[in-house]
Amino acid sequence: QVQLVESGGGLVQAGGSLRVSCAASGRIFSIDDMAWYRQAPGKQREMVATITSGGSTNYADSVGGRFTISRDNAKNMVYLQMNSLKPEDTAVYYCYAVVNFIQYWGQGTQVTVSS
Repeated sequence: QVQLVESGGGLVQAGGSLRVSCAASGRIFSIDDMAWYRQAPGKQREMVATITSGGSTNYADSVGGRFTISRDNAKNMVYLQMNSLKPEDTAVYYCYAVVNFIQYWGQGTQVTVSS
């Protein structure tokens, strides 16, 4: 069974930085696309950033230039470096990955940005 486990969330002041990580574990033969999504209270879950197995990235307009997604294929991990954080970035951040051609989600990690 495959699991995605996020870590690194927390409380940070506006303008600060935070990095969240996600580790995939279990019986893994291949990992294709990986991504970060977020869901703020009362809002729908939205895509933040995606990265292909080849390293191509895509970002939501709201985070472009501030957030950077990266992955370590040898460690089955994906990261999201978040800089210049704003209160509107407050949300639960979810890791997503296509592992062995099946979609998986992590349990989420809370990121809170205070003004």
